Amino acid sequence: MTTLVLIDVQKGLQETSFYGTERNNLDAEKNCGKLLRFFRTKSLPVFHVKHNSSNIDSPLYPNKMGNDFHPEVRPLISEPVFEKNVNSAFIGTNLEASLKAKKITDVVIAGLTIEHCISTSVRMASNLGFKVVLVSDATAAFDKIGYDGNAYSAEVIFHSELANLKDEFATIMDTDTLLGKLELNI
Repeated sequence: MTTLVLIDVQKGLQETSFYGTERNNLDAEKNCGKLLRFFRTKSLPVFHVKHNSSNIDSPLYPNKMGNDFHPEVRPLISEPVFEKNVNSAFIGTNLEASLKAKKITDVVIAGLTIEHCISTSVRMASNLGFKVVLVSDATAAFDKIGYDGNAYSAEVIFHSELANLKDEFATIMDTDTLLGKLELNI
């Protein structure tokens, strides 16, 4: 069985100034919403993961507006929500046990950001034995200053992360390709 795991699709991850100077793929949340609507229409399971930052200055700190889910992906009461304060959706949550209890073998992962919680969670899901699809246009990255002091654009970070995850940890697909494949197999 296939499920959608939406990770950290929260309002605060639109606050570019806290995370860098630029963010790529401003349509990531819209594509997450498109995935969510498809999974709901097909009555496929959906799991939400929410980051509660321990940094009081973070937009994702609990009780700040940025901690709220983005309007595109607000969970339904019937959809489980797992709260975490680390980069992995599997550490400190019962996400793995919940997926296995429902006999889920394939996970579609989307959310924010690829260089943090998405990359960590994709790697861990794969290491736990799940078959993972990462939806490339339903995630995004922020620019970074490297260990060498050089600036790396959000696009470079984004594509580097996708390249690192491709094949070894996940199959990479865009939203429309994935939905087309799922439609044929349901």
